[in-house]
Amino acid sequence: MLYIYNTLTRKKEVFRPIHKKKVDVFVCGPTVYDFAHIGHSRTYLVFDMLVRYLKGLDYKVFYLQNITDIDDKIIKRAKEQKTFPKSLALKFEKEYLKDIKDLKINSVTKYARATKHIQEIISQVKRLMAKGYAYETADGIYYDIAKFKDYGKLSKRKASRAEDAVSRIDESVIKKNKGDFCLWKISKPDESFWKSPWGPGRPGWHIEDTAITEKHFGSQYDIHGGARDLIFPHHEAEIAQMEGISGKKPLVKYWVHTGFLTVGGRKMAKSLGNFITIQDFLKKHSPEALRLFVFSTHYHSSIDYTEKAIEQAETALERIKEFIIKISKFKYQKSKIKEQKLIKKWQGQFYEQMNNDFNTPKALATIFDLIRKVNPLIDKNQLSLAETKEILNFLKEIDKILGILPKIEKQKIPEKIQGLVKLREKYRQEKNWQKSDEIREKIKKSGFEIEDTPGGPSLRSQAS
Repeated sequence: MLYIYNTLTRKKEVFRPIHKKKVDVFVCGPTVYDFAHIGHSRTYLVFDMLVRYLKGLDYKVFYLQNITDIDDKIIKRAKEQKTFPKSLALKFEKEYLKDIKDLKINSVTKYARATKHIQEIISQVKRLMAKGYAYETADGIYYDIAKFKDYGKLSKRKASRAEDAVSRIDESVIKKNKGDFCLWKISKPDESFWKSPWGPGRPGWHIEDTAITEKHFGSQYDIHGGARDLIFPHHEAEIAQMEGISGKKPLVKYWVHTGFLTVGGRKMAKSLGNFITIQDFLKKHSPEALRLFVFSTHYHSSIDYTEKAIEQAETALERIKEFIIKISKFKYQKSKIKEQKLIKKWQGQFYEQMNNDFNTPKALATIFDLIRKVNPLIDKNQLSLAETKEILNFLKEIDKILGILPKIEKQKIPEKIQGLVKLREKYRQEKNWQKSDEIREKIKKSGFEIEDTPGGPSLRSQAS
């Protein structure tokens, strides 16, 4: 049974989707005005894992992610670079999608641009005005938070504290309440705009998400995800918009939020200048290292980035790689029933932790416990073919969820080296240790290391 921590209720709940085996998931995507950094990647990696896991439980998942391709930041950056907002947004959308692919994130069903949903956005604004939730000013249409009694239920803030929000587009001095947020922003001269009943303008930041999810999911759906800093005001605004329009509660059954990725205890952010782009990270490290680093901490908690932590992740990956190579080459012996039971125990522990609100740190611990206990069995020649296959299949199952297994390229062993290995084995059987050691040195000088195991000699390139 899967349990998920719900930000709305502040407790773990049994996961029961609205439509049995069908699950709709929405995650706030990027504002495409610059390269994505690894702080962003933490959220996207977590939800890639979450969706992969749900699919592994045989749920049919539709994972939707929006792309904010019109925004004050995009307009400002386009002016600085003397280009058009649309051109800038398309450029960085392309870079973002490349980053996603490079990080082995493959679970997103659809990416939805805000600018492809203008009519849906206008429709929502019209309906909010008709129901008395929104009002018009000289610079746009605003949501009146005083009209929505449940405002603040997700963040546990009262509407009177809405002025505490740090909002990037809602600085108007002619609003009714300080916490009111913009639904439709009247464009200034030389800015991108779309026609609307209220004049040329563009959508507010919050309204694009509910317009997109209403089109694809309807007025209610299963999971909404994002980083913790989006709880207020962004996700609070989404609730006010959609529940105000539909009258149905809740908009989302399970709200799931990730902790920050920090540097020296400070949130990684472009505004602070302490960020590492995904592309710069991948010039030095593998995508598997970032995935392992992220999953080594529970998604609720903050995680502090250091080069040492990434190096530790790379070392752990090398340990997994060596184990897979070792067990793949193992020549099986007689079956050990008790070890088969132990493998089932590891599988049970892994899924038990994943079912406990996706506890990836403890799930990963299961993998390393398996490696620690199986390695001596290999050395003692105490595994069967069935057991080695079961272990490898289990690791493949894990990789479908976490995507952490390093790529292991099949080694091409030159015929000359293969011949030396056979000759060395002949000398070993004859107990001619001097000749055997001489050939070992020849093999080593050719760039290969040889290891004698109970299942026979194991050869690997010194470069691997």
